[in-house]
Formats: sequence, structure tokens, C-alpha cells
Amino acid sequence: MIVPVAPSEPGADEAVKETPLPKLQLFLLLFLQLAEPITSTVIYPFVNQLVRETGVTGGDERKTGYFAGLIESSFYAVEAVCVLQWGRASDRVGRKPVLLCGLLGLALSMLGFGLARAYWAAVLARCAEGALNGNIGVAKSVMAEITDATNRARGFACLPMIWAVGGTLGPVIGGVFARPADRWPAFRKGTFWTTYPYFLPCVIAACISLSACVFVTLGLKETLPRAPRQEGGGHASLPSIDIERVQAPRRQERPPSHTGDITQEPRPDPASTPSPSTEPLKAEKSPANIDVHAVASPDAEEKPLGIRTILTARVFCLLLNYAFVALADQCVAVLVPLVYSTSVPLGGLGFGPLTIGVVQGVGGCVGGLVQVATFPRMHRTLGARRLYVCSYAMYVVVLAVFPLNALVTRRAGAAGAATWALVVVQYTAYAASYMTWAGCIFIYISDAAPNQKALGVTNGLAQTTASTVRAVAPSLASSLFSLSLERRLAGGTMVYWVLIGITLLGLVASRWLPATAHAERDAR
Repeated sequence: MIVPVAPSEPGADEAVKETPLPKLQLFLLLFLQLAEPITSTVIYPFVNQLVRETGVTGGDERKTGYFAGLIESSFYAVEAVCVLQWGRASDRVGRKPVLLCGLLGLALSMLGFGLARAYWAAVLARCAEGALNGNIGVAKSVMAEITDATNRARGFACLPMIWAVGGTLGPVIGGVFARPADRWPAFRKGTFWTTYPYFLPCVIAACISLSACVFVTLGLKETLPRAPRQEGGGHASLPSIDIERVQAPRRQERPPSHTGDITQEPRPDPASTPSPSTEPLKAEKSPANIDVHAVASPDAEEKPLGIRTILTARVFCLLLNYAFVALADQCVAVLVPLVYSTSVPLGGLGFGPLTIGVVQGVGGCVGGLVQVATFPRMHRTLGARRLYVCSYAMYVVVLAVFPLNALVTRRAGAAGAATWALVVVQYTAYAASYMTWAGCIFIYISDAAPNQKALGVTNGLAQTTASTVRAVAPSLASSLFSLSLERRLAGGTMVYWVLIGITLLGLVASRWLPATAHAERDAR
């Protein structure tokens, strides 16, 4: 089969060099991705107080957790239902329109949450936020499309830093700007800020989404590939080479086409003509270059594929591993503030909200920066599966430190040097686990798409799986924690051993991952 490609250049037989990342497009993509962690975490500092003020608990403060948990989980639950449809829509109408709709949806739903005075109004606003957040899966598709095999690892390595920054800024905005009338005299004029005491942090988060919407409108390019056409309606042709080494030749013969000074000749019979030697292609993002995997199935690339078509054994295995990663990460994210804030006699560390916020903020930022600096090199050195297994195993270390630190702190009577040393160890392991969900698994999922037209629905299906698990994980972890303490199961530490067991099952599932991703093989 004759396939148009760019003319060979001098040095094509040398090692493929890393393609520079498109800095402007990458910046815009990361900035719009910042909106989601901010809007999802900005309510955490004041959501418990908001629930009490709505009167839904009937004055019983012990019931606050049940109702606050519903608000926190509703975002991920509704997102799990809707995000796949946004991914499928992006395969048809384009990535950019869906990203703009998602940013506008986040802004409007945050304003609605800030104006909610009744409990169910707050729940509905949170559900709308999850339903209209169509950019989380689509953004990963754009990341895969603006990068290639040589720089994809470096591009995906930027995602955890954005989540770390957003996860740090969100609680800070929510804690500092909630109830502004209690802090600043300028907000005491009139009754608006006392009637809606949580509107200010919500409007700040909404402004971030709106500013991202403006920047995306002005600067982000559409990345969904379109078939190039000539004036006469046919496809443009370029110098050609034989890629029989990539896929077996198709039986259907094509008539030779003539364009300009270049003539495509029929391929010689492979039985009588030796196959040309394989030469590595330069992985440059120019219109003349070609995606070998897309060429191998040109008919399939013309139409987006359905869910049943892409749900192959390979994709199912990746979704299973993504579910284990999402469960482990979300359980740790819930347990950190819960355990740190619990009193020392009950197995916690007795930290206050400010201390917890500082620990989470510093740990998240440092972890994100370390990820950006080390992930590409670790990915090249260890390979996708080996790096995934090593980083995923760090969740076992994180969970095991919880009961150890509780024991050390209880014996000392208060948090001391040993407590803080174990906190550093725990967050070091937690930072190492970022490479699992923020790098390896995303590269695997992007490479698992049958063609580029199916990239959006594949990422959407993956995000649906993760959002479903994240909707369940907070209730699972917090309920197991309370049950362990109330019934003194394993001395109040049963929750950690159960979650460690689930994490070990995830390590077993990682054996079914491919040894290397397509992008990793292409880069070699």
C-alpha cells in the first residue's frame, strides 16, 4: 500500500529527536484545566458550616458529615454520567466547542452554588457543575493531539502540577474569602454579603473559569483532525513510501494518482521484490507527516467509533487499572484531612485546619513540581508498566503510615518530631504515586484509542470510570474509618488494612497492562 509522507531528510536514520512542546497551546490547555480542581475544592473549607446553616441537620451537628458528603460526592457522580457524552460530542463537533461549554458551565454553576440558601439548591448547583464539566476528559484528548511519541510523557507530566496548584488554591480561596462581612468592613454595607456569605469565593472561582474561556476562545487551536481536500474534492497527495512493514497490504487496489510532478506508482509484488529496509521516521508535527497507526485503518478514521467498538480487552484492562488508581487516590485524599484532624486518643494527629491546609498545600505543590521534573526521565528509564507498578505501590506505603503515625503520636501524647518525620515520609510516597494517575495511565489510555476519531470517547469512557469510583470512594473511606473507631476493629485501624488489600489487588491487575505503550515504542 502506497502512503503519502514527507520527503526523507538528511539524518533520518539517526535517533529520533524530541519534538519541542507547543508552548502557547500547552499553556492554554493547562490554564483551562486549572479551573476544574479549583471549582471542585473551593467549597471544602465552608461546606460543613453551610450545611448547618441550611437547617437540614435539625440542629444535630453529628449529622453534618452525611449531608456534606452528599454535596461533595454529587459532583463526581453526575460527572461520571455526563463526561462520556461530552467526549463523544468532541469527536464530532470538535474539541474547542466542548471545552468552551465546559468552562461556561463551571462558571454558571459556581455562581448558582454561591447564591444557594437551601440545602437542595446547593446540591442541584453541585450536580450542574458536574454535568456541565465537559472539559476534563476532552482536555486529555487535546494533550494527546498536540504532542507526539517523543514529547507526550513530558506533556502529560504537567497535568499533576496543575491539579496540585488547583487543589491548593481552591481551599485557600474558599477559606480566606468565605463570610467576608465578618472580616472586612467594606463588605458590611447592605445585606447582600450577610445573606449570601459564601458567594465571594464562588464568584472568584467562576471568574477563573470565565478568564480561561476567553483565552481559549482567542488562542487555542482546534486539534480534532480533519481530512485535507483539494479543490477538485480529492485528497492531496505527497511523496510516498511503502509502509508494508507496519500493516499487511490491503487486497483492494487503488488506481495511481497524479499530482504535480510526483507520481504514485503501484506497489511491486512483494513476492518478487524485497521489502525496503525500515527507517525511523522523524516525529514532527507538520502537515506532510503521517500517523502510521491512523494510516493502517483509513476507513475507520473517517467515522467516530461507538462504545462497543472501542471496548476491547486492552481498553477494559486499562479501565480496570484506572479504577484502582482512582479509588486509592481518592481514599487517601479523604483520609488525610480526616485522620489529621481526629484527636490523638482516637488515632489521629490532632492537627488544626490551618496546619492541615499548609501540609496539603506544600505537599501538593512540591509533588507536582517533582512530577514535572522527573516523570519524563523515569518514563524513558523504566518504561510505562514498570514505572506504573512502582508508583502505584507507593499507595501501600501511604496507607501503612497512617496507623504507624497514630501509634507513635499516641505514645508521645502529642505530635512531635517523630510525627512530622512520618508525615514527610507519607507525603514523599504520595508525591511518587502521582506518576501513576497523572502520567502512565493517561498515556496508556490515549494510545489505546483505535484511531484519532475515537480519542475523545476513549478518554471520556476512562473519565466516566474514574468519576464513578471517585463518587463512591469518599463514603467508603470515611464510613470504614468511623466503623473501625466505633467498634474498635483491629484496634481502630481496620480501614487501613482493608484499603491496603484493595490496593494490592490493583497491583495484581497491573500485570495485564501492556509492557510498552505505542508512544513508547514509536519514540525508540
